[in-house]
Amino acid sequence: MNAPEKSGVFVSGLFQMYIFERIDMDSNQKVKCKVCPFKCQLAEGQVGRCRARKNVDGKIIPLNYGKICAMALDPVEKKPLAMWNPGKKLLSVGTFGCNLKCPFCQNYEISQASEDDVKYEEVTPEQLVQKALDLKPEGNIGIAFTYNEPLVGYEYVRDTAKLAHEAGLKNVVVTNGMIEEGPFNEILPYLDAVNIDLKGFTPRFYSACGYGDLEEVEMTIQNAIDCPTCHVEVTTLVVPGMTDPNELEAGANWLAMLDPDLPYHVTQYHPAYQMKKVKPVPDDEVRECAKRAQKHLHNVFLGNL
Repeated sequence: MNAPEKSGVFVSGLFQMYIFERIDMDSNQKVKCKVCPFKCQLAEGQVGRCRARKNVDGKIIPLNYGKICAMALDPVEKKPLAMWNPGKKLLSVGTFGCNLKCPFCQNYEISQASEDDVKYEEVTPEQLVQKALDLKPEGNIGIAFTYNEPLVGYEYVRDTAKLAHEAGLKNVVVTNGMIEEGPFNEILPYLDAVNIDLKGFTPRFYSACGYGDLEEVEMTIQNAIDCPTCHVEVTTLVVPGMTDPNELEAGANWLAMLDPDLPYHVTQYHPAYQMKKVKPVPDDEVRECAKRAQKHLHNVFLGNL
């Protein structure tokens, strides 16, 4: 099937694909992916910067659909979610791919991986929901899409979350917030809670994370807060040489203008990925960052100390 000349929606196999469009560039037909702000323009067979989306026969498909690389029954607090269903558990799953490249990534083994780099188990939405239901006697209340960036494969999140709600389960997404409004608003009604990374509060910080878009993340946070059925918490990792306490406080002030009761996690970085040899910020400096955030927000939590 040929792709339409204009943006459109179509159904293919198990999942409905999001909008795409054919464009001409240097005499080669390409397809523009519209799931995240980078809007990768992909020639036939080319994979996007997230490593999880590919142009196949003129259509952008999610390569990671149902390919689970990590699965665990985690406490809700580990997501982290501090003010939503404390003491409960979530069946947490991750696949491969991410549209950012943070040098301090804590889950780089899968987030920075391609399909051929990792082992995975193919799990349909129906199978994942059943796994979650089977774990209810152990305190499980739902499914968390986490570990990598789940929204680069948002179709799987959407399809599974719909079935999970029908089965009486809850849905959680842990995301960097780098997603366009269209696909995010499509899944938002099925999400019961989200934790969104606010990595920094300047374009400079996001440039160091692979040229991310601060404004897009702000929009995602705003849209999530505006959803009456979705609980929202935000996390900022305190990264040595990158996190400026003044900028962190500015971010907390901005969040407070949206909702002063918003739970905000100030979390200590642990050495990983390209910063394996960089020591964490001292505990007292992390606590000082939290104190600055508390000037503006009522619910500030320390993490990883």
